[in-house]
Amino acid sequence: MILLDGKELARQIKEEIKTEVAAILDADERGPHLAAILVGEDPASETYVASKEKSSREVGIISSIYKFPESISESELLETVYFLNDDPEIDGFIVQLPLPKHINVDKVISSVRPDKDIDGFHPENMGKLAMGISESLIPATPAGIMEMLRRYDIETEGKHCVVLGRSNIVGTPMALLMSRKGNPGNATVTLCHSKTENIKGICQTADILIAAIGQQEFVTADMVKEGAVVIDVGIHRVPCAEKKSGYRIVGDVAFDEVSPKCSYITPVPGGVGAMTIVSLLQNTMKAYRGHEGKG
Repeated sequence: MILLDGKELARQIKEEIKTEVAAILDADERGPHLAAILVGEDPASETYVASKEKSSREVGIISSIYKFPESISESELLETVYFLNDDPEIDGFIVQLPLPKHINVDKVISSVRPDKDIDGFHPENMGKLAMGISESLIPATPAGIMEMLRRYDIETEGKHCVVLGRSNIVGTPMALLMSRKGNPGNATVTLCHSKTENIKGICQTADILIAAIGQQEFVTADMVKEGAVVIDVGIHRVPCAEKKSGYRIVGDVAFDEVSPKCSYITPVPGGVGAMTIVSLLQNTMKAYRGHEGKG
């Protein structure tokens, strides 16, 4: 069993980005700039945005955070989106989800300029993804998983890939990426969800199993065939008195019992999560190159 070390891979990619940014700044050119809009005080969102800012700083990308109280109106939030859309110094930005219930998430996402949508959630970018148009900005988590498969040289062509979960953030774009022409890609994909019948039996046929179903340790050893590649997207906090934090982190896969059967598996934490952050940085660089006419 080989551990897919997202943390180490992210470190390597950050070094590559850092070198590229340094060359840009050495040439006295405008540096890339990433921004985030954060509404409310959701702990997970705050941690994610702080991690994004730290990673940006490490590679030399300028990072800005626009923080607002949960009571912000939809119109006020949209004003900030339009401001960032029009700011030539901003290459890309995210609107951190979830948003308060009084704000229409789809309306906000659709208001982000597609070429600055480094989350890859805009309908135009999702449409380009579905059509296989390469210049689109791809959602960060699926992009990170594809990068991981590529760099570990995991064969996907002709393999049966089962994706658990159909969200627009992970499951659906992941299924599209794995099925389209390319390397990684060219897989035969089955997309499963909470209404899928015989989900256990389908998982047992997977050469590559990508778990993004949002249920703690859903995937057990009897669902995985010998030699499978298992990618765990889930992240859950479980109370644990032995930990200083009071909790431990687990994924959608029961790691201890599943890992002995795998050829490759991602840990949680230290797997897909690290790749998601670095994919945002890669998308920022892609947006920057597009804006500077270097794409």
